[in-house]
Amino acid sequence: MIAYRPNSGAPTTMTARRALITGITGQDGSYLAELLLSKGYDVHGLVRPASTISTSRIAHLIDGPEANANLHLHYGDLSDGARIAQLMLSIEPDEVYNLGAQSHVRVSFDQPIYSVMVGAVGAMALLDAVRQLSSSKDVRYYQASSSEMFGKVHETPQRETTPFHPRSPYSCAKVFAHYQTVNYREAYNLFACSGILFNHESPRRGENFVTRKITRALARIRYGLQDKLFLGNLTSQRDWGYAKDYVEAMWMMLQQETPDDYVIATGECHSIADFLDVAGERAGLDWRRYVEIDPRFFRPAEVDLLLGDPSKARQTIGWQPSTSFEELVQIMVDSDLALAERECQGQAMVRRHAA
Repeated sequence: MIAYRPNSGAPTTMTARRALITGITGQDGSYLAELLLSKGYDVHGLVRPASTISTSRIAHLIDGPEANANLHLHYGDLSDGARIAQLMLSIEPDEVYNLGAQSHVRVSFDQPIYSVMVGAVGAMALLDAVRQLSSSKDVRYYQASSSEMFGKVHETPQRETTPFHPRSPYSCAKVFAHYQTVNYREAYNLFACSGILFNHESPRRGENFVTRKITRALARIRYGLQDKLFLGNLTSQRDWGYAKDYVEAMWMMLQQETPDDYVIATGECHSIADFLDVAGERAGLDWRRYVEIDPRFFRPAEVDLLLGDPSKARQTIGWQPSTSFEELVQIMVDSDLALAERECQGQAMVRRHAA
């Protein structure tokens, strides 16, 4: 647990733009916080008041040589509409980025009500708080939509006009939040955008997500810390990009003259087996010797193929990914190899002290 600075909501300066990020402790939230701080923003982040909450992804922005006084964290939960409205009126942000969610698709089948409360009702509460604040100032809102909304896809590749067919509680909640963003934009003339982001990964991805599960396990196997890697469906195909590239698209959407919705993707598709091939080669392992299929990791309703068409984002806001699939996997493997090496060194030190 890291001690961090709660804040009353007062901006550090009168001239800096202010941003509120829900989900700031997550993968995307941490990269977005870094990006906005580098641009001189005062960044306010919503942190769930849970004893298990981790701020590890933004620890370098809180303490140490990279600590930034323009970062302010606030306790709150998207399911608490009154608290959301209170924070909105206190902070008075210029930009709001709603990245908060129970974002693990498989877990949403086990916790459907909570997933919907945060992903759908929470987004509604935030949008309505933005509506109230917009009567006194210009506020721009970003909604983190997901390629999982396409689910049982109606066309390939998927674009902004492709019909949604969600196949999980998580994606159903995201569809609700997406359409409410459109509704508030049209009904109240809010500057509200949705980014329909396809899969995007990084070394900060949670270890319960398949990509990070793979790179973490192969690195540990390489160092003799683990024997097997248990996975589900290896034929599922996804459009994978680098999270650090994708948060730039979020910011770019809110700098446009008019609000709109955009698919953010690479336009390339790879299977989980492809991911294993690149990761195994980088780790110096034949993954087939270590991977076993476990039915527990299959979804009740599988999404077989997601492939995005990012041409609208490229043509309208000028965004395109700068990191290839192979580079992304290599970045993740290298990070986890370094982590496994430190883990080995830690275990050796413990053994020496115990001897």
